[in-house]
Amino acid sequence: MNKEDPIRDLIIQTSLKLFNKKGYNQTSIQDIMNATALPKGAIYRRFENKNDIAIASFKYSMSIIWHHYFEAIKSKYTATDKIIAMFEVYHDAVHTPPVDGGCPLLNTAIESDDGFPELHEIAANTHNETLLFLQSIIEEGIHSKEFNQNINSYSLASFLFSTLEGAVMSSRLALNNDHINHSIEQIKYLLQQYASKSQEV
Repeated sequence: MNKEDPIRDLIIQTSLKLFNKKGYNQTSIQDIMNATALPKGAIYRRFENKNDIAIASFKYSMSIIWHHYFEAIKSKYTATDKIIAMFEVYHDAVHTPPVDGGCPLLNTAIESDDGFPELHEIAANTHNETLLFLQSIIEEGIHSKEFNQNINSYSLASFLFSTLEGAVMSSRLALNNDHINHSIEQIKYLLQQYASKSQEV
């Protein structure tokens, strides 16, 4: 965040909560004014329009998610433990997600699909970056002989991340964390099946 402009930071942080909970289309500049207690001029001196606020808020939301991912994996040594740790960032997707309102990438991907191509492109790039990060962890496991050498690392990364996003959505719809817990359980089992024979006891 920008320490030289705390008002800008306030706008971004407050708008993030509104966008991620109410949605971009349902959030107005007036909503942002009300939530921040700022006049319209204070907002438009820092952002050209609501689109600019949404982009800045999304980027900030993903910096929060990445911080959680890095914190979760930094003490893990195996690829399996790192992957599970990333899933467990959303262990309480219903009540205490990393960003209030659920996964900002999932929410943004759905809402920006047609009406906001610039935000959609940023979300798509973020999705791809996450896949590549997961792929790099899987390839660590392959190189260390934790996983079989014939794994398609990108395909597995795609499946894992799609499973995570779907589990978060399902848990939030059901208003309980059963689906994210089931997904973690099944991913643990799946990764065991990919274990290299040399690692099996």
